[in-house]
Amino acid sequence: MCNPAHFQIRKVTREFNVNGEKLTALDAVSLDIAEGEFVTIVGASGCGKSTLLRLGAGLDTTYSGRISHEGKVVTGPSLDRGMVFQEPRLFPWLTVERNVALGLENSKFTKSEKKRLVEEHLELVGLAGFARAYPHQLSGGMAQRAGIARGLVNRPNVLFLDEPFGALDAITKARLQDELNDIWARERITMVLVTHDVEEAVYLGDRVVVMSPRPGRIRDIVAVDLPRPRERTSAALARVRTRVLESLNSTESKPSVGPRLVEGERGSKSGPLRPAVALAN
Repeated sequence: MCNPAHFQIRKVTREFNVNGEKLTALDAVSLDIAEGEFVTIVGASGCGKSTLLRLGAGLDTTYSGRISHEGKVVTGPSLDRGMVFQEPRLFPWLTVERNVALGLENSKFTKSEKKRLVEEHLELVGLAGFARAYPHQLSGGMAQRAGIARGLVNRPNVLFLDEPFGALDAITKARLQDELNDIWARERITMVLVTHDVEEAVYLGDRVVVMSPRPGRIRDIVAVDLPRPRERTSAALARVRTRVLESLNSTESKPSVGPRLVEGERGSKSGPLRPAVALAN
């Protein structure tokens, strides 16, 4: 995988003032994400997963430390970084195609290029026949597809996804996970996904970042060195899932002391699969 320092988070601390008291949401978090990598982040509620995602996307800039994308410090939102939220956040008075086109509002593409990109990305997420539909005419899964298309339409360099399938039923969730995996395989966009679903994290991710709460720190990084497409019911995937669950469970009883890299199923026992790609504390 090329350019392991494609996206860098270095000793990032984020504090909030809650009722006059200082609350540390993230404490000296560091993480390197390689170009084209799919990283998933799991952890208990309140561990700072979504906060870390918002900082990476440039939606929150109040922190200490350093976040950089392709060597440039992240100082705010950018067309190079897309975002997909927990809810589709579609404007009810706009059609699906116009909602997706909002992702191109500040881009330099011509009108004809924007039209082509919207059409291509509606096709990419399986909504080509619903361009003129309104959000109230869509199912939950279709609405989330539209949100993903909007996040991708500007061809961002990195796409951040904040629990995009959390509110969906199991069948729809599995289908959209497969579609997202297919999109990643075709487009090779760097993706960072936050989820509470360990099975989803292991199924989609090249690496699973396990966070511990209060304050939020990276405890473990588990490499998922399994070929794609993956079998959800495979024994190898189940073993990786068990490792992640054990790490999550340990965060409730032991203090965070920084991540230990856990090798994947096909890796050598002599060391992690990838070079030092994450450091914390």
